[in-house]
Amino acid sequence: MSIVNEKARQLLEEACASDNGRAAKLLVNDGPLRQTVIALKQGTTLQEHNSPPAASLFMFSGKIAVQGEEESTIGEGQLVTFIHQRHAIAALEDSVFLLTTVTGI
Repeated sequence: MSIVNEKARQLLEEACASDNGRAAKLLVNDGPLRQTVIALKQGTTLQEHNSPPAASLFMFSGKIAVQGEEESTIGEGQLVTFIHQRHAIAALEDSVFLLTTVTGI
């Protein structure tokens, strides 16, 4: 886990220095399984998009707002699932999360 924590810290530094306020690293790419660490600088948004057939998001640090049919806030240590939901994400704080997706089900 310490390798993932170190990657999360590095990505947040990259996101804060980036013009677009984000950075990501694909950690696992095995058949339909993808695991990506994503870092967002406070105030950065990810435009509305569709989630894959199955996805989960684990917050390492920070806080994000997920805006879809309903708006929810996800904070450090929380784990949530998304199943075919159209949504946008806004970083309320500098944030890092692990996005796990399964495609092609």
